[in-house]
Amino acid sequence: MRTSVLARIGTWVVALLIGAVYGLAGTIAHAYRIGWLPVGLVLAAIGCAALLLAVRLLTADRGATLATGLGMMLATLVFSGSGPGGSVIVPQTELAIAWTFAVPILVAVIVAWPERTRATAGRAAPR
Repeated sequence: MRTSVLARIGTWVVALLIGAVYGLAGTIAHAYRIGWLPVGLVLAAIGCAALLLAVRLLTADRGATLATGLGMMLATLVFSGSGPGGSVIVPQTELAIAWTFAVPILVAVIVAWPERTRATAGRAAPR
């Protein structure tokens, strides 16, 4: 039993770190545009949503998915502020504000999504 608890905590730590990497990549890349199309924002949101979905579906653990999302949000928070020298990595634009809100919304939706196996487990199989 102790091994399973340690494995679960290890999974959450790895999920947090991977989420932080995706959050950092999205925070840096979200501002890229081709003309009027915010390609960076779209790809960053798709990448983060895909990672969250993969963690949720592969681990069947809301905790691991939440840890991934917390890593994303933490990276976004840390790298959106001004640095020690006053430099700003992410200037406050419309895309930056959209990215700042997109990450927590994605995390909330994917973590809160109901589990399909529990909803159908009580029903008898059709004959």
